[in-house]
Amino acid sequence: MGVALTPTEVVTAYLGAFETGDVDAIAALVSADFVNEHTSSLGESLRGRDAYRARLGRFLDDFAGLRYDAERIIADGAHVAVPYVLTADWLGPDRGRHPISIRGMFHFEVAGDEIVHRVDYWDSAEFLRQTGQGGGSAIS
Repeated sequence: MGVALTPTEVVTAYLGAFETGDVDAIAALVSADFVNEHTSSLGESLRGRDAYRARLGRFLDDFAGLRYDAERIIADGAHVAVPYVLTADWLGPDRGRHPISIRGMFHFEVAGDEIVHRVDYWDSAEFLRQTGQGGGSAIS
């Protein structure tokens, strides 16, 4: 029998799995009834490992070289918060490469060695600006 991972270790393994581009490695770290919640207007929430795995392939295809760099990891029992910087080359509809770097924040809930709930907070207007799809004005 192996040693159980801490919630921080589960989250760190999950974030690192994105760099492999391996859909199964990423999906193996979430529960069967995983809740993937997006607060961004461009994000789409879903429930279940199978639904998540099905969407991950398309997501990774669209974001070449995707990585999440944790600015810090804040843990409180089963809850782990991670402010991050996502970097990738987004492949637009014309499959042209658009380098992006977007700050965001994850909140994870971990049970055992699996993530059961993930909330992703990121700025969809910043994504649109960096990919040339939105206006450049800002509200102060």
